[in-house]
Amino acid sequence: MFDSLAGSMKRHGSCTISPKMPIPHVISTGSSGGSHHRLNLLLTCGGWREDATVVQLPSLLEPMGIRSLTANSGEEATEVIENNTIHIALVDLSLPLKAGCPRGTPAGERILQLLRRLDSPPPTIVLRPRQATRRAGTRSLARSLQEGAFTVVDRPARLETLLDALRRVLRRYYRNEWPQQYRQGPRDTK
Repeated sequence: MFDSLAGSMKRHGSCTISPKMPIPHVISTGSSGGSHHRLNLLLTCGGWREDATVVQLPSLLEPMGIRSLTANSGEEATEVIENNTIHIALVDLSLPLKAGCPRGTPAGERILQLLRRLDSPPPTIVLRPRQATRRAGTRSLARSLQEGAFTVVDRPARLETLLDALRRVLRRYYRNEWPQQYRQGPRDTK
């Protein structure tokens, strides 16, 4: 599976990464060749350029069964969270509250609070914009961690950094396996 990701990255002209990134065990879904999503990734994009790293993630993760649920505003993210099970969230702190208002009030921290209040809060990777001062950076980091962030990545984020953060989330929270509802067959409870 990693080889297909690395090959896809080379075709898209992305940076190369080492094959040390374990991917969850692929469990046969019984479908005949169709793409079956095993994991939902909330992907919030606040002011990303068309060629940004985050924009590449859906096409790289789709072949592995990871569905990227993209939200370009706080309103969209709220709707996605309310209507889907979220297994991992990638939240941009500079996400605008409303679509079409890129310079408006950021909604990233509100999305973190909403995710934290879920019955089963997903592990969250926070993307934060560059901070004007070291003190502002420290405050932003502390607020993100208080809201339950698994890790905080500074923008501009490199593709390798985001993939490594996703790998660490999968390893820690899902033990390199797909979430429970997507596994087939009975599990031993002994």
